[in-house]
Amino acid sequence: MTDTDEPSATTRAVEDLSDERAAADAGDLQAGLSELASLVIGGEGLSEVLAHVATFAVRAIPGADGAGVTLLRMDRTDHMVQILAASHPFVAEIDEIQYTALNEGPCITAALERRTVRSGSLGGEKMWPRFGPRVGRMGVHSALSLPLQLSGQVLGAINVYAREKDAFDDHAAELAELFATPAAVAVHNAQILAHAQALAAQLQGALSSRPVIDQAIGILRQRSGATAEEAFAKLRAMSQADHVKLVEVAEKIVNEAVSRARARHVQP
Repeated sequence: MTDTDEPSATTRAVEDLSDERAAADAGDLQAGLSELASLVIGGEGLSEVLAHVATFAVRAIPGADGAGVTLLRMDRTDHMVQILAASHPFVAEIDEIQYTALNEGPCITAALERRTVRSGSLGGEKMWPRFGPRVGRMGVHSALSLPLQLSGQVLGAINVYAREKDAFDDHAAELAELFATPAAVAVHNAQILAHAQALAAQLQGALSSRPVIDQAIGILRQRSGATAEEAFAKLRAMSQADHVKLVEVAEKIVNEAVSRARARHVQP
């Protein structure tokens, strides 16, 4: 007589398999989180960081065949994309369809509505009636998108795709959400670093151009008897009129003055 309370061998095998899957998925997620933590320390540029985040997302989220990370300008209704990166060429092709051709798709929905969105059958997806069928014809049938949020601010979104239908279940969505929060931190830190580097470059450029600007101001003052403020205003007006940088106008004035001085020096 069989004891009905005793789980069958098949049931135990399924449970063991589920436990194995959960352990493997948790390990992949932890590996992805560890890799995220090391990104900014590596000192790479913003585009490279986004590409790494996309690659890590594929490893961390079960069922993913490719992923993309997009930074968005949330204060704009058109040309929202600031910068994007993809783990695979087919994801870049989908991004082109979503952002350039149609302005419709899971990333835009996830970012605007600040929620996780997913579809297991893009070909018949009513949320994106133009995007879904077009991507489905590419052989990509599942999508999972999550907003990148930090301190109530939406930075962009992570988009994960799979060729299989119904590739992303609740478990995959949960892991993706666990990945998205530290991913947002890594992306934000990379943005701060990139901004600081750009500012440092601007300041360095300003410091290196200051001497030639001062020389040009001196030359203009000598020619016209103007004050330093008046000479600088004239220099700026010349820059705006010629649509060239201030330092380039200054360099031209100094070089012309040097050439004239040399010409007078060599005359018999």
